[in-house]
Formats: sequence, C-alpha cells, structure tokens
Amino acid sequence: MNSFKTLLHYIVALSLLASPIVIVGSARADGDLMRAYRIMESKKFVDLTHSFGPTTPVWSGFGQAKFSPAADPKTGRPYTIKEDGFHTTAYQLVGQYGTHVDPPAHFAEAGITMDQIPLKQMILPLIVFDDTPYLAKDPNHAFSVADLKAWENKHGKVPRGSFVALRTDMYKDWDSNPERFKRAPFPAWAFETIKFLYEQRGVTATGHEAMDTDTTDKMDSETYLLQHGHYQIEVMANLDQVPPKGALIVVTWPKVRKGLGFPARAFAILP
Repeated sequence: MNSFKTLLHYIVALSLLASPIVIVGSARADGDLMRAYRIMESKKFVDLTHSFGPTTPVWSGFGQAKFSPAADPKTGRPYTIKEDGFHTTAYQLVGQYGTHVDPPAHFAEAGITMDQIPLKQMILPLIVFDDTPYLAKDPNHAFSVADLKAWENKHGKVPRGSFVALRTDMYKDWDSNPERFKRAPFPAWAFETIKFLYEQRGVTATGHEAMDTDTTDKMDSETYLLQHGHYQIEVMANLDQVPPKGALIVVTWPKVRKGLGFPARAFAILP
C-alpha cells in the first residue's frame, strides 16, 4: 500500500512539473502566431483579383453572368430595404468566371474538387515571372524553360512548394478594352515550362492573367497540371505590383461541395 502511495505521489509531482511546460509552450506558440500577424499586418497587400459583373470578359462558350435582385420565391417580389429591411442579389454564372480557381476535377474525372484542396495550399510563397520584356518582339510569347532559367540566374532557383504566376500585363485590358483582353492568341505558358515547374521544381500551383493557360487552343498545359493533381488561378491582376520573389500569396474561394471551379479572391503580401 505504501509503495502504491509513493507511486501516486510521484505521478502527481510529474504532472505538476509538466503543466507549466505545456502552458509556456502554448504561450510561446501563440506568441509566434501573433508576431507573424503583426509582421504581416505591417506589410503592403496587393489585390490580385479582378472585380467582375455581367459585362466582363468570359469565354464565349460560357456566356455572360446574370445579376438580378433576389426575390421572394412565393410572390416573386424582389426584396427591398424599404419593404423588408434588406436587399440581396441572385447570381447566375459559370464557375470559371472572372479571377477563378480551376481544381483538378475540372479536367480529371478522379481529380479533387475545389472543396478538397488542402488549406495549406491556399497560402504559399509567391514567385512572379515577367513575360513582358519578350512581348515587344513576340506579342504572343510563350514563356519558355530558357526564360525560366534566365530568371533563376538572376533571382535563384524557384523554391519547391511555391505558387508561380506569369505576368503579361494583359490584366490592364480587363476593364479598358475587354475585346482585346479576349484576344487569341495571347501571351501565356509554354507547355514545357509548366511541365518543368511541376516535375523539376516541385511547385504547388500556378497562375496567369489570361483566361487560358496555353498560347494555343490545345490546352496541353492546363490538361497536364490539372490531371496531375494541381490547381491553377486564372485571370489574375496586378502582378506588375509584386516583386519576382519574397511575397506570399493567399487564395480563397467558396467551399462548394464537389465544385469544379468558382470565382476566387487572391492577394499578395509583399516582403
């Protein structure tokens, strides 16, 4: 009996000793998060997302969105602030509209849908390739592996697990010249570059300013990356305001069950 009491006292003593360690460890973890938040709060944020409406550019195969006042389904009368204290909008649009996410399931029967993309893939180091120096001689330039390696010679190797975006400045036509924005062909990725990024550099996701990944209508790059389990963000904006490396990207979208794509909100936190 005495030996049992001794053992019990020993266990209690260990518990009391361990408790402050757990508390201190938890406080330290909370402190790390708060320090990280204060650092991010002090940085410049850049919106990488277009506003969109019923008249903004979209692939002709999908058609324009329709916005209308939401109405009482029983009476058909639109809700108003005067009569009901609120008003709201009913939206009819295809998932791939405006700045949007393409999950793997968009092109792959067995691919994950947008609600299944891991949360940790929604905040990533951001790398920006600048395609604009090549556009004076080749307005529809496909960013090549040689271009990528030239970038690496200047800025270092593309980090594994990063989000890589292609700047073409097409976004500037989104509001001012939507017909030009929808032009084809247009500057975008070379297939070999997309393959190199995922296979040789181990990036997590990619994005671009155009409505499609490829400079041609073959969709080789888009098919490859989506069928290999990656997501992409299309119709990005303001990449000219982000440095080549050192920023973070945060990308969010509604958690649509089995969703095959939806307008997304992306922003960069600058170093």
